[in-house]
Amino acid sequence: MEFTEYLNERVAPSTSKRYQREVRLFRAYQSSKNKSIQSITYSDIMNYIGQLRKEKKNVVCSLYGIKKYCEYLVKAGARKDNPARSIRLRDKTSREIQLQDFFTSQELEQLLERKERYSLLKNRNKLIVSLLIYQGLTNGEIKSLELKDIDLEQGTIYIKQGRRTNSRSLKLKAKQVYWLMNYIEKDRVVLLKEESEILIINQKGKAETGEGISYLVETMRSMFPERKLNAKTIRQSVITNLLKQGKDLRLVQAFAGHKYPSTTEKYKQSQVEELKLEILKYHPLR
Repeated sequence: MEFTEYLNERVAPSTSKRYQREVRLFRAYQSSKNKSIQSITYSDIMNYIGQLRKEKKNVVCSLYGIKKYCEYLVKAGARKDNPARSIRLRDKTSREIQLQDFFTSQELEQLLERKERYSLLKNRNKLIVSLLIYQGLTNGEIKSLELKDIDLEQGTIYIKQGRRTNSRSLKLKAKQVYWLMNYIEKDRVVLLKEESEILIINQKGKAETGEGISYLVETMRSMFPERKLNAKTIRQSVITNLLKQGKDLRLVQAFAGHKYPSTTEKYKQSQVEELKLEILKYHPLR
């Protein structure tokens, strides 16, 4: 089985093409270092990721592609081990709240205007984007949603407790209920290829793993080419915008699922820093 065929059985066609491109770049880089694919190690992959970071490239998509490629090599018998299996990106710098990456509520709304190539995915993708920009959910929270977590009659959605977040029940907007109804009753039925209680089903008919959500957001980066657009910066923007509107800190903490008030406080502090930057624009210190 060729790598392309291996991918096409597991991910959507668009994702497959992207992963193939990332693997070609990875292989070219290793070749320039006189490294064969059979001899690459964990360190070789991490060095490559480090190079991508320096070039400000999308390391997440690249790592997903490399992981799939290493899985394929083991499956095909070209390697006995998978050097990428244990790699988890844990960038301390990425945890910082970056003011330049904030998006206003109006800018976030623009993400819903993304044109959809596949009519079957229209409601699903609008639903995913809306959960990011209205409820500020994380990638992990969205992919973990189950059918039982949706209450269309009450117009609410239940988010389970995570490693870093508390469980909570959030109100849905009317248009989200509409997208949910159409997706659950029509689109999801067509997409589903194997029994699953997971709400979001990918183009292959299986439970969403999170890769598809990351890729969906990535397709919208051209709308804001100079800024870092991903699920995390969208969530940070949603929380910050609520505090800007004067919402009580405790209510925002409950909305975001923050386990500690100090986590929400960081967003309050970011507003102070933002105000300082605005003041300096018009009244620079001499």
